[in-house]
Amino acid sequence: MKSVIIVDDHSLFSNALQILINQFDDFSVDTCCQNGKELIFRLQNTSLKLPDIILLDINMPVMNGLETMEWLSKHHPSIPILALTMQADENIILEMLKKGVKGYLLKDSSPSLLKKALDDTLSFGFFHTESVTKTLLNAIINKPLAVDLKDKEIQFLKLACTEKTYKEIAQEMHLSPKTIDGYRESLFEKLDVKSRVGLVIFAIKNKIAFL
Repeated sequence: MKSVIIVDDHSLFSNALQILINQFDDFSVDTCCQNGKELIFRLQNTSLKLPDIILLDINMPVMNGLETMEWLSKHHPSIPILALTMQADENIILEMLKKGVKGYLLKDSSPSLLKKALDDTLSFGFFHTESVTKTLLNAIINKPLAVDLKDKEIQFLKLACTEKTYKEIAQEMHLSPKTIDGYRESLFEKLDVKSRVGLVIFAIKNKIAFL
């Protein structure tokens, strides 16, 4: 059973989301927090287990999603975060992407898409929909390619755009998982991204991979 923390200041929405997620076979909501400060307080309680995934609202009082991601990227970078949003605002999405979110989920999404978002994020390390991807591409369409990539890095990027795990990518490239980790970290630094979503968007923008 995978544990989920919901961070959203709208109680009716978070309660409804909790009921829905608890109906999924593989997931259970651990806690509902109303803002980033409540989340930090929960995560700093060392007697409680860390969640497997966090659903994080962007627009919140006290401590919003951007500020919360800043803290999470420094203190708990291994916890996957899915951003919750009402609108796919280009600037906010790009900023959240830079801070390490694994994907974006619109609040009017269907239950089946929510389940897919949770499953994909935990299985593949990222989740993205076509609409949000196009929004991101729109925002960076005029950004020139200013990095020199090696053949192996390009091959890795193409495979990172599939549903293969990093372990499966290592097997296909006939490399060790440690070497693949090295490619990933090197590309994170070269491309100034912090998540697999960032790699995917870069690859699509530069026609290394296609939707």
